[in-house]
Amino acid sequence: MSLLTSLIKASTQFQQAMEKRPPSAPGNAAAKPAAPEAPASATDDRFTMSERAGFDTARPKATKLSMAEYKQTVGQDLAYMRETLRHKLAEYKLNPATSVEVSKNEGGNISLGGGIQEQTRSRIEQDLNNSKPFREAFSRLSASEPTLHFVDNALKLNKAYGVNNSLLDTLVSDNQQFNGLQDLAHRYDSMRRTINTDQTAGYPERKDFALSLNTRA
Repeated sequence: MSLLTSLIKASTQFQQAMEKRPPSAPGNAAAKPAAPEAPASATDDRFTMSERAGFDTARPKATKLSMAEYKQTVGQDLAYMRETLRHKLAEYKLNPATSVEVSKNEGGNISLGGGIQEQTRSRIEQDLNNSKPFREAFSRLSASEPTLHFVDNALKLNKAYGVNNSLLDTLVSDNQQFNGLQDLAHRYDSMRRTINTDQTAGYPERKDFALSLNTRA
């Protein structure tokens, strides 16, 4: 019984000693690293703002161009020229399916090519050169159509392969008010006169521009 009494007494003393032990100070415990704060949602601005800003910065200015409007403008001039030629072919009793190439000669006048007899061709050329609307439509197309092809191809490459065209970025103004098709055509024409790169190859200069039109197309 004395051994049992001694064990009970020792156990009681140990328990009392543990109860009297002062609690550990907060500073003695090793600080645990704070867990990173999880975003409240997938669209939490605290975690996505910088990513969106980076995306907007990398997005080329050219993606804001009004391609549909540009194509409509070019289409209107093409339609006007085709209709004018259709009437001229009918006026001179020529086959309405005749293909006609329209260009400018060295003197800056409208010149026609195609299967038309010399005398008739000369008379139609005179009529077209006397038509201010026709001359203006051709002048606009000689600048706008090559520019439209360049911009359209560059944007398609960017969309398909993520390739940015540095020349296109230079053409585009930060102010959308100055990004009309004629604005781009003027800047594009100026650049082509001062630089010659692979990016501008394959696009005819304004003085070499020619259109092949079929009035039944």
